Parts: sequence; structure tokens; C-alpha cells
Amino acid sequence: MKNLVILISGRGSNMQALVEANIPGARVAAVIANRPDAAGLAWAAAQGIATEALDHKAFASREAFDAALQASIDRHQPDLVVLAGFMRILTADFTRHYAGRMLNIHPSLLPAFPGLHTHQRALDAGCRLAGSTVHFVTAELDHGPVVIQGAVAVADDDTADSLAAKVLRVEHRIYPQAVRWWVEGRLQIDGLRVRVDGGQGHGELLSPQ
Repeated sequence: MKNLVILISGRGSNMQALVEANIPGARVAAVIANRPDAAGLAWAAAQGIATEALDHKAFASREAFDAALQASIDRHQPDLVVLAGFMRILTADFTRHYAGRMLNIHPSLLPAFPGLHTHQRALDAGCRLAGSTVHFVTAELDHGPVVIQGAVAVADDDTADSLAAKVLRVEHRIYPQAVRWWVEGRLQIDGLRVRVDGGQGHGELLSPQ
């Protein structure tokens, strides 16, 4: 049984999707938030999952917070750390500690539009496709080997909010898939490539419906 620790900052809809996927061979050992008011904590607690709030504002530096967060995570003996809307830039020491066993989901088709406001930026750029990316975490923000990407068509009348809603539905499909592959031991990292079952593809793509 693989222990998962999920990090959130808000309502944690991707965390909920992962819990509800009930991935064979995986157990969500804990949900940890950097904001005490994160709504996802109450939902996780209602499912009988251990929860913890570690307020980043209580720490004098990013390094001090990351050290405390690492200690909290490691108490649960995680096999995989899953960032699910965790809105913190992580230090290099922290990412090295979990190298090859920490995943993130980002609401764009990386390497396009790292950072914030991804949906408005996609609209402003005239993109006909938008989407989301699950990737292994490295010290570089929104960078790292891509596991799976999901794409949606951008409609002429889409707004940032409507596009975000479409992309979120895809996120709830691709994140459980990526974690399932990891739990099953089917992912191999080769530089910036992730091979599924030893295949030649650069991750996997879920196409628009």
C-alpha cells in the first residue's frame, strides 16, 4: 500500500477527485494545508483522513516554512507527495528531498503559461486549445517531466471563468490517472520525458471531447 500525502491551499477539488477515485494500492495518509481556513480540510476530515494546517504566515522565511512542512509530511511516511492547488513556491532543498516522488497539476499545457492567470493568458494569446498538465516537481516553477496533459477546445465566447471550469473537469480526470500510473509502478523518468510502460511518448495526452 502506497501512502499519499496531499497538499492544498483552498477547497481542494483535485484532492477530492483523488480521494474519490479510490485508487487500488493507494492510501491518502494525510491532507495538509498552508492556510488554516482551507475548505478542503473539513472535507478531508469528514472522510476520516488525517488533516493538518500549517500557516505559512507564522514563519519568518520560506526556508523555515518548508522545513516545518517537510517534517509534517514525513511523519506520515509518504511514498508520494501530491500538490493539489498548493499555492506555494517551494525551495530547492524541499523539491530535492521529494525528487521523483512529488507530483503537481498546473492549469495550462506546459511549457506554455507557467505561473498565474493561465486561462486569461491563453485567451489573450488566441489559443485554440487550453488544458492542464501533471508533472513531476523540480526546483524550477511549473517545470519538470510531464506525465499527462489534458486539452480542451477554446470557444469563441469563452471567458477566463468558463475556460477554467472546462479545464478543471479535465484535471479531475488526468490527476487520478497520473497517480494511478505512479502507484502501479508504470512511470519511468528519462530526463524531461516520462515513459509510461517503457513507451516512447512524452507523457500522455487526453484530447478534447
